[in-house]
Amino acid sequence: MKILVFEYITGGGFNKQALPATLAAEGQLMLKALLDNLGRLNSVEVTVMLDWRLSETLDNSSINTVIIRAKHDINEEFSRLVGQADLVWPIAPEFDGILLALCQTVESLGKRLLTSPASAVAVAGNKFKTYELLNRSHIDSVPTRMLTPFDQFSAYPELDNGWIIKPVDGAGCADSYVVNNQQDFEQMLSNKGPYIMQPHLEGKKTSLSCLFKQGYGWLVCVNLQNFELSNRQYHLTDIVVNQQPDLGWYQHLINQIALAMPDLWGYVGLDLIETATQTWVLEINPRLTTSFSGIYEALGINIAEAVLQLVQDEPQLNPTCNKAIKIQTDAN
Repeated sequence: MKILVFEYITGGGFNKQALPATLAAEGQLMLKALLDNLGRLNSVEVTVMLDWRLSETLDNSSINTVIIRAKHDINEEFSRLVGQADLVWPIAPEFDGILLALCQTVESLGKRLLTSPASAVAVAGNKFKTYELLNRSHIDSVPTRMLTPFDQFSAYPELDNGWIIKPVDGAGCADSYVVNNQQDFEQMLSNKGPYIMQPHLEGKKTSLSCLFKQGYGWLVCVNLQNFELSNRQYHLTDIVVNQQPDLGWYQHLINQIALAMPDLWGYVGLDLIETATQTWVLEINPRLTTSFSGIYEALGINIAEAVLQLVQDEPQLNPTCNKAIKIQTDAN
């Protein structure tokens, strides 16, 4: 099987502009982990796209590396390589419709995605659509509303912790701000949207690494995300992969989400906020997440192998170890 791997940030998506440091660092973590997973499998031929500035970071003679230079049209190169592959594994942020467009390209060329289809990305990649779907399905999710240019901060209830304003399709914490007053609110309104507004909930930030297929879901591990709040913005500092051994309650939540979003397929990351009284779904990421990069070391589970098993049947998740692994994510 010929598999094309395209991690957008490190694979040439920014070939004509500066690489965003934080996204590039997290992209490299995911890319190296995925290539390591695939390298442990027989009968797969892997091709990977790599930004010309990162050509020295990947030293693996068993992988076909295509260097993407500033002169290349990334969409044309991606389409060309998709045409040569049997299976395609894109990893990309949701902002600007990037992940959605990649999935649509693969589908239009008649090739098999190793991720959720475009139909699922169109919902999960939009935080407001995700909230609406989960709310209709009676799944507790952080209350979310669209922000309009006509909104006034005084019209919103005053909260002890304020509100968070973020892009409707943002990745991570980029362009997300905590607002507590009219001045901060007006500053956000001056930026290009669309934005959503959510209550700023304090609690444990948990992420779930999962697999999904046609209304069924499997929990791989529970992870703890640690953040710092600086200048009204959260910054992810590290992730403790497989930090919670009790998976029972979380599996019930995954079952609910699988039924609510039956188009989800392959690896999916769920972001939660857990308060003393309630657990809220914050985001659904229909792609590999940074937590994925620690799963093999924490559990001995080869996620790439499990995803390939999903193509034909159910995944075989058989841990060979069970430990917590900390991943540093702060690029500064």
